[in-house]
Amino acid sequence: MASLSFDRIGKTYDDGTVAVANVSIDLGDGEFVVLVGPSGCGKSTLLRVAAGLEYPDAGRLLIGELDVTDREPGDRDIAMIFQNYALYPHMTVFENMAFGLQQRRTPKAEIERRVTEAARTLDLARYLHRKPGMLSGGQRQRVAMGRAIVRHPAVFLMDEPLSNLDAKLRVQMRAELKLLNQRLGVTTLYVTHDQVEAMTMGDRVAVLKPVGSTAESNLQQIDTPQALYDRPANLFVAGFIGSPSMNFIRGTLTPGGAAARFAVAATDIAFDLPAAALAERPGLQSRLDREVILGVRPESLLVCAAEDAVFRAEVLVAEALGADSFVFFDLPSPPALAEEPLAAEAGGARVNRIAARIPPNRVPPRGERLALTLDFAKLHWFDPGTGTAV
Repeated sequence: MASLSFDRIGKTYDDGTVAVANVSIDLGDGEFVVLVGPSGCGKSTLLRVAAGLEYPDAGRLLIGELDVTDREPGDRDIAMIFQNYALYPHMTVFENMAFGLQQRRTPKAEIERRVTEAARTLDLARYLHRKPGMLSGGQRQRVAMGRAIVRHPAVFLMDEPLSNLDAKLRVQMRAELKLLNQRLGVTTLYVTHDQVEAMTMGDRVAVLKPVGSTAESNLQQIDTPQALYDRPANLFVAGFIGSPSMNFIRGTLTPGGAAARFAVAATDIAFDLPAAALAERPGLQSRLDREVILGVRPESLLVCAAEDAVFRAEVLVAEALGADSFVFFDLPSPPALAEEPLAAEAGGARVNRIAARIPPNRVPPRGERLALTLDFAKLHWFDPGTGTAV
């Protein structure tokens, strides 16, 4: 077992596409770190750099204290688990798990011991003589994991290993993978586009975004899942982490009320910000009489009595999910972001699509007007120029 470090890694392809720029991430010994982000953010490239399938144009890759930047994949002491399992269909489960050890001329007794031990850990002992075609998707994925485990590598690399499974099996396998990591204690780098996987599995999560030049960095924030949710570093992280994503409303802060007043131009949306809420964000004091972007998680929009409403909203769509219900509505306001995908035109006025989590006991019909207020202790604020959190 060992640590894994990306030290200012950069990778630009021959056509000029900047895949990765200035990424530095340190995985501690035994840590489970997840790379998450949209397509083109560099997460798969970073995994391939770690595996030795790509060589960076800049920076270093270290496993433990050893610089392996220019080493071949077979000399890096890593094991990779692929999205498509990559099992040999003509081999049994035992033969698939043993293949890598046989290539390294491991003694037969040691192969038998390692494969049997891994099969017991993964509940595959009864399937060792079956071929992959006789197994379910979850069982095949466990065989792929077993093939990696028997290697006793310093680092596991996992490339979206659950994406081919159905929804129920993905939930089950998330728990199994996390338990396996805790049991084995092997440093693991896991790539996914699914933020739910990232938030439920990672000791820490690294949020990446696409970049346009080598002067930028793909890495936006790396922290524990809860810290990313509670304290996003910028608009990108705030909008990416959470489902439904955070709502953004552009407006102006002015002195008024108990401490400050937030108002949206050309609308009747305005409310006083309590002194305690302003004290929690001292950076807001320097932004009075300036534009800011308000970030509100769906659960921070609360159904209330009419006299307590910050604003009223007409329900467009309601989703009942059992333990949760979500409503979506349009709020007249200027677009919060430069490219606001959910902004629309309504009678010549700009509107933003907003989501709220409401109690599941009653799902309002389309067209009903809800009175909503805010959980002032859980508001987020961002600089509209830089996108950074205030």
